[in-house]
Amino acid sequence: MNPNKLSELSRRDFLARTARSCFGLSIAGSASQLFSPQALAANPAVLKAGGGKAKHVIYLYMSGGMTHIDTFDPKPDAPADVRGATNSIKTNVDGIQLGHCLPLLSRHMDKVALIRSLSTTQGAHAQGKYLMHTGYTQRGTITHPSSGAWVSKLAGGTGGDLPSFVLVGGGNKHPGGGFFEPQFSPLPIGDPATGLRNVRKRKGTSDESLERQLTLRQELDHDFDSRFHKGQRSVRAYNEVYDSAIKLMHSKDLEAFDLSRESKESRAAYGTERFGQGVLLARRLVERGVRFVEVEYGGFDWHEDNFNQMEEKIPVLDQALSALFSDLSAKGLLDETLVVVATEFGRSPKIVSNEGRNHFPKAFSGLMAGGGIKGGQAYGKTDETGSNVIENKVDAGDFNASIAFALGLPYDLPLMSPSKRPFKMGGKNGKPISALFA
Repeated sequence: MNPNKLSELSRRDFLARTARSCFGLSIAGSASQLFSPQALAANPAVLKAGGGKAKHVIYLYMSGGMTHIDTFDPKPDAPADVRGATNSIKTNVDGIQLGHCLPLLSRHMDKVALIRSLSTTQGAHAQGKYLMHTGYTQRGTITHPSSGAWVSKLAGGTGGDLPSFVLVGGGNKHPGGGFFEPQFSPLPIGDPATGLRNVRKRKGTSDESLERQLTLRQELDHDFDSRFHKGQRSVRAYNEVYDSAIKLMHSKDLEAFDLSRESKESRAAYGTERFGQGVLLARRLVERGVRFVEVEYGGFDWHEDNFNQMEEKIPVLDQALSALFSDLSAKGLLDETLVVVATEFGRSPKIVSNEGRNHFPKAFSGLMAGGGIKGGQAYGKTDETGSNVIENKVDAGDFNASIAFALGLPYDLPLMSPSKRPFKMGGKNGKPISALFA
């Protein structure tokens, strides 16, 4: 396949970019539909290369640096001081093995593309997390948009009252919407079991009383909004958030956040842990059109007691991810939903004191499935101890560009920050991994 095919521009894309260059136009409002998956998937080059099939993303982030050696890239022939207590198990794809804590996922490997050649230069948690989410290194002068914010901006809204980007369980170090307009920032959900908080009328407040309060607010804010602070970003952001909250209060889509509407069997299938219930919530949200749902699962920083901790943590991921694949397949949603598992770095192949593994950005793993991904493959390769990438190195920019390409979005489209500097969803030089796509 000619790699240049992946960056070919349709006539519509070319004209849009020319308009922005010549007249300073930016993507906003209905103009974002110009880059919707439906519009961009019409590009024959994108379709031919396997992209543009996904409409939604469920992004599962393993915060803390998940060990690659004990999960997606086991090394059964490595020395004992690398292999440790981890055994390798077969999957339903010949030649692909997983760590023994992932027996349920092993039955779905025909749907999955493992990416075993991720590599970064960031060995600290905050910086590594930022790089994986944005494709850029962290700087004090700017906050870059996360991949979810890019999808929200370029793919447009859900067509209903729900936000296009939801973050379940994410910490306060998430880059969120970065320098984009506030409407592209994620809606945060702390505990998926309690759903969306503070979206109900106060007890004893009637519809008439609420309407009077809203009218009074508009009257009191009129001069402030229209005369003194018209157009200010912070004022506009406040009004947009306020209006969206009121709209959602009256929406039938609000029930999407209510997990009690799921059967006991469905909830049990994902596991009782908060992460598993968050993955179930993600499935409910993409069913209703939400573009990007990220669910964070923390606690992977195992400098000590790596093997006991993995026996507790990894099965939670195994159960939830396997239930998600089964659900999406049964509901006919897997082909249009890109499922991603990512982390900020791996763990040191050689076991350190107290049975731990340290930070290891040189080589680690992730996965993609659904949404046009060709399953049953392991892309990239590390050496016999998982210490060095020896085939098809992938950086954060490539990873995010592949997410964009799956959705048919322009990964290489530069958008200007408030300081008039160009940034892209695929980072500075990221390119989609063409081999991942069917």
